[in-house]
Amino acid sequence: MKETIKFLAQLERNNNREWFQAHKSDYLAAQEQFNDFTEKLIAGIAEFDDTVSGLSAKDCTYRIYRDTRFSPDKRPYKCHIGAFVCPKGKKSGFSGYYFQVGPQESGYPNGNMLASGNYQFDPKVIRVLRNDICNDNGEFGRIVKKARPFSLDTSDMLKRVPNGYPKDAPCSPYLMYRSYCLIYEPGKRFMLEDRLLERTLDAFRATHPFIDYLNRAVSYVNEEDSRT
Repeated sequence: MKETIKFLAQLERNNNREWFQAHKSDYLAAQEQFNDFTEKLIAGIAEFDDTVSGLSAKDCTYRIYRDTRFSPDKRPYKCHIGAFVCPKGKKSGFSGYYFQVGPQESGYPNGNMLASGNYQFDPKVIRVLRNDICNDNGEFGRIVKKARPFSLDTSDMLKRVPNGYPKDAPCSPYLMYRSYCLIYEPGKRFMLEDRLLERTLDAFRATHPFIDYLNRAVSYVNEEDSRT
């Protein structure tokens, strides 16, 4: 990922159309490197999660161009590149495995990170997940704890347990999430390692039970919607 991160660092310092057009060949080279990695990542994930079999890099990667129409930040380009490997591709609504590189050490939007889950669940999926968590005899908590070095992202939580759910049960803290996503921020050094693909796959493999748990709820809601 060295060349990709190098380009993104330059873009972060020169986030304007004139510079980007003058360095379009550098962007295309960085994009090719990232897409090649993504193809290998998809194939590796499919070995332990066959729901992503048959996807291509195009199904999982995003445009570098920012939508600035409703944002006070008018910088035209993202300074990170990410791939979201999930069943049926990035717009499906399913949970999956997110890989991101950027010029900063870690974090979103411009850092290096791995994530498993989804930030944009349908509210109906959230309700099903909360009900499942209440009735699974601690399964969800055990899955989260076994997903190390990942941990649940706490950036989008309610301040209290929603009405209608137990306030003091062991599962209660898990009911306060509005998105369910595991985060691992290994830093830039991780992304520059020769064994990047192998280490990334090892990390994501530990989150496969978490993805399965979430996607059961997504599939259930999709089936219910299809009957109406």
